[in-house]
This record gives sequence, C-alpha cells and structure tokens, in this order.
Amino acid sequence: MVLARTLFALLLALAVTTPAAAEPAAPDFRARGVVTGADHQHYREVPFDVPTGVERITVTLSYDKANKTVIDLGIWDPKTFRGWSGGARDRFTIGPSDASPGYLSGAIPAGRWRVTLGVPNARAGSCSAYTVSVFFDRGTARRATAAIADAPLNDAPGWYRGDLHMHDANSDGSCLSQSGKRVPCPLFRTIEAAAQAGLDFVAVTDHNTVAHLGALRELQPWFDRLLLIPGVEVTTFGGHANIFAPSHFVDFRIGSKGVPNVAALERKVAEAGAIMSINHPALPSGEACMGCGWTWPATDYAGITAIEAVNGTMAEGPLAGVGFWYARLNEGHRLTGIGGSDNHDPDAPAGKAPIGRPTTVVRAEALSTPAIIAGIRAGNVFIDVDGSRDRLLELQAISGAARAVMGETLQFVGTLELKVHVVGMTEGTIQVIANGKPDPSHQAVVTGPDEWRSFSLNRAQACGWISATVLSGGHPRLIGNPIYIRCR
Repeated sequence: MVLARTLFALLLALAVTTPAAAEPAAPDFRARGVVTGADHQHYREVPFDVPTGVERITVTLSYDKANKTVIDLGIWDPKTFRGWSGGARDRFTIGPSDASPGYLSGAIPAGRWRVTLGVPNARAGSCSAYTVSVFFDRGTARRATAAIADAPLNDAPGWYRGDLHMHDANSDGSCLSQSGKRVPCPLFRTIEAAAQAGLDFVAVTDHNTVAHLGALRELQPWFDRLLLIPGVEVTTFGGHANIFAPSHFVDFRIGSKGVPNVAALERKVAEAGAIMSINHPALPSGEACMGCGWTWPATDYAGITAIEAVNGTMAEGPLAGVGFWYARLNEGHRLTGIGGSDNHDPDAPAGKAPIGRPTTVVRAEALSTPAIIAGIRAGNVFIDVDGSRDRLLELQAISGAARAVMGETLQFVGTLELKVHVVGMTEGTIQVIANGKPDPSHQAVVTGPDEWRSFSLNRAQACGWISATVLSGGHPRLIGNPIYIRCR
C-alpha cells in the first residue's frame, strides 16, 4: 500500500508540475527558411519525423510580414490530409480526440509528416524569414501550446466563480429547437448561457466522452471572458465522477481488463494530468438511479481531489453530498467541497438547476485552467448555493503567531480565533462547523452587506477541522471548506 501511494503521489506531482501556462523552452522540431518572390503562388513542404508514442502534435508558424508576404498553413500525415487553416492562424494542434478548427483529430501515426506552406503572395525581390516549430505531447510531456485557452483570460489573483458540471448534445443535454421540439442541445447554447450567468469559468462534463473538446477549442476565442475547462463525467456502474482538464480520453470501464478497479481509474486520471471529483455521492443507485450514488467499495481517497457537496438544487437533506463529504473529512481525508449545476438544458429555469446554480468560487492566482485546478487542489473554495454574482465567504483561523485559510493546516497553540468574512448577505446566520457538526455556541447574525465576525474556540472545539456555513431562511446559502487544525 505504501508503494502504491508513493507511485500515486509521483503521478500527481508530475501532473501538477507539467508546464501549462508557458511556452516550452524548445520545440521537438524546428525548421527555418526564407520565402522569396520566386515562391509567389507556390507551395513549400517542411517534412518532419514523428516517433512512436506521440499523442499530440502542435505546430506554430512565425514569419516576417513586412513586405506583404502571406504564408498559408496546413499539414499532411504520412498517408493523408490532416487540415488547412490558410492564413487564418499561426498555430494549430492535433490530438486523438480534438483538434484546432480546420484540422482533423485522430490517431497520430509515426512516420514522416509534412507541414505545407502556401504562398499566395510574395512580392518580386522580397525575402521573408519564417520559422516552423513542432511540439510533441507524449508521456508526461504536455505542451502549453496545446491548451484550449492560450493564456490566462485574467492574470490577476482573485476569487473566480464557475460551474463544474454540465452537459450538452455530446451526451444527454437537450433543449427546445426553433420549432419547439426537444432536441440534443448544441454546445454553443450551453456556453452562451454560462456567459449570460456572469460566470468566470465552466467545465463541460459530458458522460464518458471527449467528443466536445474540439468544439471547446472553437468556442474559446469568442468567449474570451469565460474560461472553458475540458472535463468528463466518468459514468460507471458504481458511481459518477467528474475529471477536470484531462489531456486525453480516460477509460471509464471499471471491471474491465484495462481498468480493473477504482484505483486503476484514479491512476489513469492522474496520468492524464487531471483531477477527480465524486459527483452526487448520496443519490440512490440501482434502478432508481443507475450508478448515481457512489457505491464502489475500498475507494482510495488519496486519488480523489474533491467531492460534489452540492449538486443542482440539493444543498441539504439525505440526498445532498454534504454529509458524505463531511464523513470523509472525519476519516482524515483532505477533500475540497465543490458544487455543480449538473445542467442538462441551458434554458432551465430557477428551481431546475440552471447553469451557475450552485456556483463554485475558487481563490486562484489567475483565470486559467492550471490556476483554477490548482485552486481546487488547494481548497480555498466555497460554494454559493444560490449562484449569486457577488457573495463572498472568507475564513481565517489564527492560533499563536500562525494563520490559515480554507484548505490549509494550522497548529493549535493555546486557543484559536476563527474570523469569518461575509459579503453580499443582508441577513442570515453564520454557523461554525466543527468536524461536520454545527456548533450552536458559535454562531452570529449577519446584518449588513459586508461583515466580519470572530469566534474563539478551545482545543476540544477546534481539533480536527473547522469551517463555516451561512444560512438564510434556515437554508444554507454559502458553504465553506475546512481549515485543518493539528493538535499534537
């Protein structure tokens, strides 16, 4: 078991440290040349060899445009045409499940590929230097050039609001057509609804497929204020789990030769550079809801990053995931609580899990996929059950000279002060949660739109983990993540 956990930790470390926001230092292949007036309305090929085991190819082109030279861009694999973008783009990526617009996804065969440069215009006597760079994804090497969002949509640290669970026509999402018929709903409608909800990021999580990733690549440049995170709802006979930011398809068939158990699935998720969150774990299973509840025995929670504590409108009661999450925390597992609408119709009204309700609010260093994933891992996260656009819940624990926020660990020294900051609630009650139970001796009324409240906890009250929930009308509105308190 120790060896297995060590291997899993190494896989996670590789996933975390893989470059994702910066251009790699050097490409796997680079060719430089010069286009002259003699190349006007001719094609030039740049051949390169792809070794066995490459999973994705990304190509960039740069050239001197000072003399009105235009270079078109396309590519052929060893046997056939794989795409053409003309002069519309200077970068493209091709992988097994998705590719840039204008290019064909599919297997990456080893052998000689050819970047094709078309020259619709080169003035007589002109010279324009060009550089073609090719990057390979293989094993743990994952190139930033293959990211759906080229760079952070916002490079400022802050609280970012998103929805981490939704579906479209690539699985079981549906909506009304122009004539009022219920049809599989185009991904664009889902992303458009998320933008209208004022979200900063979404994860589209179709069941067991990555067919939607190519469409996300097409949509991301237009939705340049909404980060589109690739995701999959791994849907098994013993439960559902979202995986966020996988680099490739992950086999979901638990019980098969390739995926004999949940531990094998967790390893495959880590190898894909993704994180895993168990969805709606307290739902029934069997014929009532096939595979909906989490029933897999002997789950190793070291390979799980998060629990969907709130699914759609279920924030409390026996079907909510909060109790399951708290029970795992009390077993000593460190898991981030998140929420997701599980939306299947972008036109869903309030009360029917519209996109953005609930909202998962993540403290991140930037609005980028790597930063949001890192923020979920870190656990400085809260759930806005109503999906507001402005509510805030911040927690800070102080003991001795040390401080900690949600997701962090604090050593107990003598006494502990928990500070709770609530924004956007004009009425309600702050309730301190200690090891999964509300502490009736530690609660305070919220009377203004921006308030701090402090609570003093002794050793018996604080040891283990503490958090806070804000209620209004007797129902949870904001759900915080734990601060872990070490007392030995």
